[in-house]
Amino acid sequence: MTSTPPEPDPDNTPDLEPGGGVKPGSTPPGAPQTSGLSEPEPATVKRFPGTGIAAMVAVALVVIVFVIAAVAILA
Repeated sequence: MTSTPPEPDPDNTPDLEPGGGVKPGSTPPGAPQTSGLSEPEPATVKRFPGTGIAAMVAVALVVIVFVIAAVAILA
């Protein structure tokens, strides 16, 4: 039993020119032919959110507590 070759026969390949090239327009473009955005982007906020400020304050408090605990242990 013989298996089929892994590559198709170039003589039977559509749009293949002699020498192995392809006709212009036969291959898909390398990149999509759309430009711009499909949907407008949401407006960005120019100020820092309150939740971000609260998170920074919470982290600062945790750091201060650990520093105080470390100083108390060493002293």
